[in-house]
Amino acid sequence: MTIKKRDDSAGHRKRLRERFRRSGLRGFHDYEVVELLLTLGAPQGDCKPQAKAAIKKFGSLKGVLDATSEQLQEIKGLGPKNIFGLELVREMASIYLKEKAREKPLAGSPRAVFDFLRQSLGGLPKEVFQVVYVNNTNKIIEAEQLFQGTVDQSAIHPREVIAGALKNHATRLIFAHNHPGGSLRPSSEDIEITSRLKKACNAVGIEVLDHIIVTTDGYFSMREHGLI
Repeated sequence: MTIKKRDDSAGHRKRLRERFRRSGLRGFHDYEVVELLLTLGAPQGDCKPQAKAAIKKFGSLKGVLDATSEQLQEIKGLGPKNIFGLELVREMASIYLKEKAREKPLAGSPRAVFDFLRQSLGGLPKEVFQVVYVNNTNKIIEAEQLFQGTVDQSAIHPREVIAGALKNHATRLIFAHNHPGGSLRPSSEDIEITSRLKKACNAVGIEVLDHIIVTTDGYFSMREHGLI
């Protein structure tokens, strides 16, 4: 009986992969995509129950990919080994989006910055402050995390921001941080620290283009709303 069940699982995984080779993910249910990814880290055994549980818990394929490793492992039967495929795809997507964003000028587009940052910031459980370093043709040079925790007046030092700009030969900067709670509205501290950092950067000839708040579902641009 055990052997038959194992054979059934192997046959099911083979059929999923053959479907993908024929037509990509067209016609796949979300749980089948998750199941296919789970098989990368679990070469034997049935991954369908865990895949269905993941979709039920996180609501969609996007929700599963946005979930942290710790959150995924709250599902019975998921551990460090069989979530390998999910982690791999998430990291590859992050790298791809960043490299794609570097290929073309941002042209002052907050949406382009959001697309660049959403994988690295959108689903984080803690608040993280990043600086995106930009050259004089509005292309991204690099993004660097400066602080993790609640952003307040004492958290971010202008000297660190300016030192990073000089190190990366950046003439322009974009600040970004996430709101894990999902709110897109900036706090009074967000606005105050942006003003303080902008004044310090302007004093040494570095332009601050924007401060963008990122969540899993969207963004808030301080420049678009006249706050910078």
